Amino acid sequence: MKRSYILGFIAGAGLLASCSKSFLDRPSPNTPTEDNYYNTAEQIYAGTGYLYNSVWYDYCDKAFHAIGETLAGNMLTETGPNYGGGSFNRFTVLSTDPLVASAWQSLYKVAGNSTVLLETFKQKSLSGEAANALKTGMAECRFMRGAAYFFLARVYGDVPIVENPVTLAGSGNYDVPRYIQKDVLKFALEDFKYAAENLPEAPYQTGRVSKYSALGMMAKVALYQKDYANAKKYAAEVIQSGKYDLYANYEEMFTSSKVNNNIESLFSLQWIAAGGYGFANAVNCYAAPSTLLKPDFNTGYSSVYPTIDMLNSYDAKDKRRQWSNMEHGFTRADWKNANFPNGFKYDTSGTNYETATTIRNGSRANSLKYIVGTGTNGEALSANGSSSIGTYILRYADVLLIFAEATLGESAATSDAEALTAFNKVHNRQGNFNNVAVTSITKDLLLKERRAEFAYEGDFWFDIQRQGYAKAKQIIEAQERGSYTGTGINHVAATLTSESQLFLPIPQSETVSDPQLSQPAVPYYK
Repeated sequence: MKRSYILGFIAGAGLLASCSKSFLDRPSPNTPTEDNYYNTAEQIYAGTGYLYNSVWYDYCDKAFHAIGETLAGNMLTETGPNYGGGSFNRFTVLSTDPLVASAWQSLYKVAGNSTVLLETFKQKSLSGEAANALKTGMAECRFMRGAAYFFLARVYGDVPIVENPVTLAGSGNYDVPRYIQKDVLKFALEDFKYAAENLPEAPYQTGRVSKYSALGMMAKVALYQKDYANAKKYAAEVIQSGKYDLYANYEEMFTSSKVNNNIESLFSLQWIAAGGYGFANAVNCYAAPSTLLKPDFNTGYSSVYPTIDMLNSYDAKDKRRQWSNMEHGFTRADWKNANFPNGFKYDTSGTNYETATTIRNGSRANSLKYIVGTGTNGEALSANGSSSIGTYILRYADVLLIFAEATLGESAATSDAEALTAFNKVHNRQGNFNNVAVTSITKDLLLKERRAEFAYEGDFWFDIQRQGYAKAKQIIEAQERGSYTGTGINHVAATLTSESQLFLPIPQSETVSDPQLSQPAVPYYK
């Protein structure tokens, strides 16, 4: 039976052969081969370009928020379509959940396509410009495969590693074991190291990854591994390169595709509204209030929105609350439609869930990140309101905070000058906190800073998870995951009862077809 961790062959123009299951799909006889394609730089770059887009879609569509934010207590997914009916909010996620399967399939699609394309490139013998492109292309494949396995290790824990899907698919032996998480992380790190050694120092094309993208991801993996010395070393290399900085307008980074691939972006997924379903960023559809989009697009579901706990976690002087959230009084004069002919106004004074002009969801707020509006300001939108705004996977702000945390290491606190400089650069962006600098950093302060800085970017659950079960349990069980009612709060508290809840279960469809996935994980490295 075919399984999700072996994938189809990538055509040069970015077409994917598809089969009934996504991890054992074999190359179609009609797709390009190493003999008749990938002979020019243009063809090579067309192939790797696909790895920045639709192969990630089924993860970024809904699992992105359900896993990275709802498990973390930052967002609610109680009422919207296809978000697990509240299971991610309550830690009752089952192996049959559609998002468990879609995340698995998408991430193995990234890994599998990267690997098959890499193996194809290895068969080529080119010269001149094409040879340079081939070297870069292989490094991009290794980078993307590393990214996929880094996500898989954090989402599922122990997972299969497949170095050559085509060979495995042809062998007829499809029983692949789970490998222990630390080995999966090591495998991802090795891919990033190869990418760092072979990618150019600056992206060869806007939106592509570079040597410093790889070093930044190496720092992020090392921090997750608690390898603080290397996390600091890799982050320092990015900082000292001088090639990145914080973008001047935090809110604009997340509400306008016109600033895609800005100076803060080290690695982001590339979407295009004109591509439609599977190729455009759908967050505008799911996370925006219906009053904003339904007159024109019949979307805007408020399917996922901030929790009361998330909103209450901001310090009073933290401007990121207003830069990241729509709450009562929020306005955008350039977002217009039949409901808001003079510009959008967020009004929670009504008593119904959502009406033509008022918004009243469970926390009286919507995320502002990746919401680009109605298109009246020139923002390109697809037929359902999806956009071209890129999804940030690694920002320079993350590199700075990794450097600060790695400097702290296992110490209770640090006043190291370089760590404080890195931390305060993020903390005081755009005059935040009235430019009052922090003079000592602790683990709790760093976690609080990361929550505010990266809210709704699909990452905070992994920050909680890497604290370990005892700390994660303490954090999660202290959160308010309920909703406002007409008279108060319908209180909801999540409960962690097992360390296994730090990871999602492997999809049932996969364990049925490969019984080894239900067996204890084994080492990958002998």
